[in-house]
Parts: sequence; structure tokens; C-alpha cells
Amino acid sequence: MKLNILLVQKIKIVVLFFSATIASAQSKDGYWDNVRTTNETIILKAGEKKVIKTADFPEGTTEIVYRITLLDDNQKLSSSLVSVLKAIPDPTGISQGTAGVIFLASSISGDDKTKYAIFSQSKDAEEFLTAEKPNKACLYQETPVNKEARLLKAKDSDCFNAKTQNLYFVFESDNWVMKEKVILEVVPWIDNKASRGWNNDTKKELLKVAQNLELAKSLNKKEEFYALFLENISKKYKASEYNQLLTVEKNRATELAIEESLRQTGEINKYYGAIRNKSVALFNKGKIQEAIEVINTDIINKNKATSADYALLGGYYLVTKQFAKAEQAYNTGLKLNPSDIIFQLKLAHVYMFTNRLSMAKALHKSFSNQNIESNKTWKEQVNDDFKEFQKFGLPSENFKKILRVLE
Repeated sequence: MKLNILLVQKIKIVVLFFSATIASAQSKDGYWDNVRTTNETIILKAGEKKVIKTADFPEGTTEIVYRITLLDDNQKLSSSLVSVLKAIPDPTGISQGTAGVIFLASSISGDDKTKYAIFSQSKDAEEFLTAEKPNKACLYQETPVNKEARLLKAKDSDCFNAKTQNLYFVFESDNWVMKEKVILEVVPWIDNKASRGWNNDTKKELLKVAQNLELAKSLNKKEEFYALFLENISKKYKASEYNQLLTVEKNRATELAIEESLRQTGEINKYYGAIRNKSVALFNKGKIQEAIEVINTDIINKNKATSADYALLGGYYLVTKQFAKAEQAYNTGLKLNPSDIIFQLKLAHVYMFTNRLSMAKALHKSFSNQNIESNKTWKEQVNDDFKEFQKFGLPSENFKKILRVLE
């Protein structure tokens, strides 16, 4: 009696230890998936072979525990493998995990025995049904057993890897006359990080997106940018989620990740410079409305605009005869950079086109003796602008009146 009491106490201590450990281990690194498990029972006639295909392994499966139990007709399992595994901590966390699985899981069986083999391919398992030896098995238990419990790890097992969806167990009865009952249970361990699907292959595909950016060629911190880009995408989306995005959604997600990564590397100004270049390129191709949208959406609406952005936007509005919007853009640019007289010149153009000729002349008289840039005078810029306006078909009846002011 005393021996039985001591045994019960020892079992309680072991279970309590495992339960306390799993509370932290499973929540941190992963978990035993008690939903997507395999629990199959087959009846084998004497000398018969049968195949059991496991349930699909969830993404992020890095290890599996399987239990094989042979029962007589009147025997029942005392507890499922899933319930046993609740007392086993992270199998990668402590070496005692495997021993605990085998000790606790192999506690009941009948007298019947079976051989079994595990295959990673369905066709190989089917071939073994008619073959003598399982030549393509990743694991073969040739010595008949009446119970078995093992932990298989993807990193050091030939049976499965990160891409494996199923395994195929083939059981061969060792009975000469009587039939036997075989129960197979398989429970996957889901690694939290691996379950996001970002393995070497998916990361390489994502990395190509960053490496193919025209902007990337001008970065001083390319490698840091690439690493941050991968991190910013992968922490927001699982690989499968990212790949299932619509093209417009994926483009937006990519743009946000690029922007955030450049902000983290301190090279965000190059990102906005690339946006400005994109806008100018669209303008030069005659896609002026698209050029306007790029500046508004990707810079101004994000509160990242400089006076140069309002100068660009005002120019787009001016040549498309949106004079009120042009005036607003130039005034905003002037507030951001009061010393840049290019805004005074552009406002003079707006006044000229909106029949406020006296206001336009006043600005020309005030600033005509100053240079727009170190090598460009006010008058030279006026002549260049008037040629541009004629190209876009803007009214030119007041050009001569303005040019006389500058003589």
C-alpha cells in the first residue's frame, strides 16, 4: 500500500511540473494543436496491411508526436494523446520532453502486435501494400510492437519538413489468425514564428521586391533597408495573407513598408524625392492629373510636403488653367519658404491670367532686379515661363504688357 501511495505522489509531482512548464513554454514559442490532430482506428485482419493518412499539418508544424496503440476488443484508451500532451512542455525547450511523451503516452496496450512504416508520399505508401519491404519509408519499425510513442522533429527527421502536409502510416498485422485493432494518434506542434510562413523561400521572393526598386540603387544603407523591409512586412502579414492580397492592396502594403523602413534607416528624404521624380515623369508624359494625384496623395496628404512640392503642384494647376488652386498652392509654398521669390513670380502669373494685371505688374516691378537662381534672372525666367504657357495654350494677350514692365 505504501508503495502505491508513493507512486501516485510521484506521478502527481511529474504532472504538476510539466503543467507549470507548459504555461510559459507553449505561450512563448508555440502550442500543441488540439484541433488539427489525427485520431484513426483501423481493424487489421491477420497479415493485412492498411494505410492511414494523417490530417493536414498546419503551417508552422515543426514537430509531431504520434502514438500507436493496439487494443483487444474490450479495451479502451484511458486518455487521448492530446490530453497527455497537455502535461508535456515545449518539445524544443527541454530534453526531457521526448522522454515524458513516451513515458506518459505508452501506458496502455493489448497483447497484439504490428509492424509499421511511415512515408512522406502517398504513392510510396500504396506501393508498400503489395511489396515485401518498405524501400522508400522514412521510418520502418520492423520488430512488431504493441505500443509506440515518438516525437519527430522536422529539422532532423527524414519524414517531414516545413512544406510537408501529410504523412502516411502503413500498418502490417503480426497476427497469424486473429484480427487486431490499431489506434493512431498524431498531434502537431505549431511553432509561433514558423506558422507565419516566412521561410527562406518566401523571404527571398519578398526581398526581390525591395531589391528591384529604382530607389534602392541610391540608398547608402541598402542592407539595413532590406532587413527592415522584410521585418515590417512579415510582422504585419503572414506569408499566405500577403500573397492573397489584391494587387492594389499589395502595392499599398509594400509602399507603407518601404516608407517605414526608410524612416527607420534615416533615408526617408530619398523616398519622397523618388515620389517627386515620379510625379514629374508623369507630367512630362502628359499625364498631368496623375502627376497631381501623386503629389497630393503621397506627400501633401501625409503632411510631408515642402515648399518645392507646392511649387510643383502650383505649376500643374497653372498649365491646366486651375488658377484658384494654383494660387492657393503658391501661397502655401510662400508661407513655408518666404525667401524664395519664385513664388512671387508664379503668383504674378496667376494674377495676369485672372485679370488682376495691376497686381501682377506690381510684383514684377518689386522683384525684377533679383535673380531667381544664381545663374537665372527674373526676366529670363519670365521668358521661359511664357514659352511654356504658349505650349499649353494659355491666353497670351497680356504677355507683351508684362514684358514692357521688365524693359
